[in-house]
Amino acid sequence: MVETQMKFVVVGHHSRMGHAQRLAALLDAHLLIDEGNHGANWNHRRALEWAAEQTCRVIIIEDDAQPSKSLNKLVIGHWLNRFPDCLVSFYLGTGRPPQYQMQIAERLILADKTNADFITLPRLIHGVCYSLPPQHINRVLSQWDIRKPADYAVGDAYGGAVVYPCYSLVDHADYESVELHPDSAPRTERRRAWRLA
Repeated sequence: MVETQMKFVVVGHHSRMGHAQRLAALLDAHLLIDEGNHGANWNHRRALEWAAEQTCRVIIIEDDAQPSKSLNKLVIGHWLNRFPDCLVSFYLGTGRPPQYQMQIAERLILADKTNADFITLPRLIHGVCYSLPPQHINRVLSQWDIRKPADYAVGDAYGGAVVYPCYSLVDHADYESVELHPDSAPRTERRRAWRLA
């Protein structure tokens, strides 16, 4: 298999600088720290603006992502080669957002029955680790909604089904959220991968 050219960019919050720096070093990634509490929407947009300037596919990963042993360029390249025109999320999580959890469970059961190794959902529901096809980035940026959570801003501007491997390539550290959510509701649900590769 030909190794896909790719780069990583870590989006991080200043309160997690150490985590973000270690993750960036591990992945040889570009690092974008939100020093001014601008929020995830702002920082993910910056990551996509940076990705638009690259000549290869870019994987955006948050500072609280925990790479599994299976997260390597060959495995990611396998997914990106299979779905060159799709938004691919390498994390499928429990707990948040709660309204999607039953649908996820049903689709994972169906995938098991049919020996499928991925599911699709109509929306990007996690910003933990994902990759947009380069040919769609400028369109996504042009339709960006600054009022939405980062994951919804990306996925809704993309406007298509999102591919989720049944076994996530990253887990989520489930630290206390640093994001100020518009609904002010505390995020108390467990936020970990459904299955980890």
